Amino acid sequence: MILRPRIEDLKVIGYYLGKLIIGLGILMFIPLLVAFCFKEWNPGLDFLLASLISFTIGYFLLSLIPRSKEINWTQGMVVASLSWLFAMLLGAIPLYLSGHFANFLDACFDAMSGFATCGLTLIRDLDHLSYSHNMWRHLMMFVGGQGIVVIALTFFVRGIGGAFSIYVGEAREEKILPNVIQTARFIWLVSFVWLILGTSLLTGVGIFEGMPPIRSFLHGLWIFMAGWDTGGFAPQSQNILYYHSSLIEAITIVLFVIGSLNFGLHYALWTGNRREIYRNIETITFSITIAATFALVVLGLTKTAFYAGNIALFRRGFYQLISGHSGTGYMTIYKEQFISGWGPFALLGMIIAMGIGGSSSSTAGGIKILRLGILFRGFLKEIKQLMSPESGVVVQKFHHFKERILEDAQVKSAALIILAYILLYLLGAIVGTFFGYPFELSLFESVSAGANVGLSCGITSSGMPVLLKVIYIFQMWCGRLEFMAVFVLFGFIAALVRGK
Repeated sequence: MILRPRIEDLKVIGYYLGKLIIGLGILMFIPLLVAFCFKEWNPGLDFLLASLISFTIGYFLLSLIPRSKEINWTQGMVVASLSWLFAMLLGAIPLYLSGHFANFLDACFDAMSGFATCGLTLIRDLDHLSYSHNMWRHLMMFVGGQGIVVIALTFFVRGIGGAFSIYVGEAREEKILPNVIQTARFIWLVSFVWLILGTSLLTGVGIFEGMPPIRSFLHGLWIFMAGWDTGGFAPQSQNILYYHSSLIEAITIVLFVIGSLNFGLHYALWTGNRREIYRNIETITFSITIAATFALVVLGLTKTAFYAGNIALFRRGFYQLISGHSGTGYMTIYKEQFISGWGPFALLGMIIAMGIGGSSSSTAGGIKILRLGILFRGFLKEIKQLMSPESGVVVQKFHHFKERILEDAQVKSAALIILAYILLYLLGAIVGTFFGYPFELSLFESVSAGANVGLSCGITSSGMPVLLKVIYIFQMWCGRLEFMAVFVLFGFIAALVRGK
């Protein structure tokens, strides 16, 4: 028998959801300040209105329950999943009011893409977007990469009992420090340190290459925000190709590789444990999958002979491959070139790389290399078990911040999530094929959406079918939360409707 949630459950969910929504309203003050600085009065009104709507909804929800109520596991998961939907709807308001979107659904698409650090976009005339709206697009990625819940736990939320359930609901499992509040603050400390370093370096390169100082600073800041958080939004419609700069390409590769690493690994390096980078199952698996998928890309590009010379082939092929594998989505080619010049074999390498993604507990999306490494170790364990005497006991170990014994439950969990991602990727591919797009291109775009990458072969546009837009939004949401919180939300709704 399914028990129907109590009114008290709904009040608790509403209260903590209200806290997160108020935090979102406060964040809108940043682009509002940018609008004031650059005298962008109409865009400023867009953010003022969206902020007021967020405050109104947030404080209404806060009024539903006393502050002292503790949140349980199910409630925390529901809050985590709903917070991303509310962030999409509220974050889309200033985007839609900018006049650069055909309809509100397109603005919601970009808002979800921003918060989920996907990078697929339906914006029109990006090259003439205001500074404040561009700031909001990239700020959504900077917040979404660390996590909406993480920023709330860091700056806006005090004394949440059961905070770990909300934290885990946002696809983060590891407590780097003794509790999630300290862990959230460490994540933001690392991000802000890299923000200063990365923005300074990119700003300097921009000035060196002839860009005015203020414009160079803003572009450097925005490129860092989306690169570090493996997002893919850029202030110009040509993406990173706009700059025609090998220096910017090299810097961004470093940024999105570092951004796709586990924050636990950042902590290990932060505390002087440099050996962890060579021993960790994630970094080992990451190196292997990069080499394997890049080999596929090179073979495919060699076959098509699209690029004249090995240097051009390496520069274009490696950048797109690392951008896809890390879940970033920055591009140094035109999206149509994936169709006209790369060929199916190179695209296969890109699809596999995008589908795998980066590290767990990082800003990257996708299946995650930790799960892939665990599944591979599980295969090794089974092979050893088959080759051992019946009475023999096989113990398989792996290193992930400490020596761990591989358990069947870990392998099962990794396999189930990998299967869920594969089904998610196939969903978008099937729908895209239904609407007449070639299967391999539909699969490419679907994996890019589901793995929160943002690379596009041209399917994603404001003119694509409405159902496909909704499917991609769903994929970005599920892929970012890694299913658990989404499943709990669906179960909670089913219990609300059919429970007794």
